[in-house]
Amino acid sequence: MSKRTSGLNVHGIILLDKRLGVSSNKALQEVRRLFNANKAGHTGSLDPLATGLLPLCFGEATKVSGMMLDDDKRYQVLVQLGVMTDTGDLEGEVIATKLVPELSLSDINRCLAKFSGAIDQVPPMYSALKQNGKKLYELARAGITVERKARRITIYDITLLSFTHDELSLEVACSKGTYIRSLAEDIGHDLGCGGTVKALRRLQAGEFKLDDAYTIEQLAAMPATELSACLIAADKPLAGLPAVQLSEDQAIRINYGQSVDWQDSFLGTVRLYRGHDFLGLGEILLDGKLAPTRLFNLNKP
Repeated sequence: MSKRTSGLNVHGIILLDKRLGVSSNKALQEVRRLFNANKAGHTGSLDPLATGLLPLCFGEATKVSGMMLDDDKRYQVLVQLGVMTDTGDLEGEVIATKLVPELSLSDINRCLAKFSGAIDQVPPMYSALKQNGKKLYELARAGITVERKARRITIYDITLLSFTHDELSLEVACSKGTYIRSLAEDIGHDLGCGGTVKALRRLQAGEFKLDDAYTIEQLAAMPATELSACLIAADKPLAGLPAVQLSEDQAIRINYGQSVDWQDSFLGTVRLYRGHDFLGLGEILLDGKLAPTRLFNLNKP
């Protein structure tokens, strides 16, 4: 997330259809300039090779960006068989090639079935994960390879869309922490020829879908009033949490960071409202109190 003081206090979420060849941060800055927003962040980067859905958060909506990182995702990926690269995609250097065996539909489906459900996946070296304080991609760029622990992820669905003798087109629904590049490599390895990502497109993140996203060209062509209308409310990604209504007196106390008495059979995190105004997040505690945990000031001028 980045912040400056010369822009406007814009609050909300924009769904961007990120184009090929730009980093997520560059895409964020392009949209930020259109809004002249003084605070902005994205919700998990897409590689320059990847396109598709990139939710961008502005102003107070940046407070939900960390929660959105945990959302399930859906991708369409084109796997190039017979090629292995140091990055796991065709942007990297080719480190090995193999002949692709003649594969039948049943061969491929048997392979894909092994990657359905809860599986252990080793993160790629070219990732932002840290080891001993260093990001893995920094070590990789220095020519250093380190052991990485496998992490448990879930592939909810993996569907073969089409295939040729050396390419697989797949649609993958997965949990947070899934690296599609690692999945492509593992599938290629299982098929006996290696594989790497040739193209990747994010179709969905949480409840947000690519069909509702805008390209940078579409946004750039809009007047300011239309741009503002594209903003999604900051509480939209939190719709799965229970909502509670506060009285005027309770809302004042909550806004001062104080707990209020609250009798409810539900325990845990809730959305806080005063009328239609979203105030933030709170927690209903065992002692019968409702305590604020993350307050939002959506009325900043």
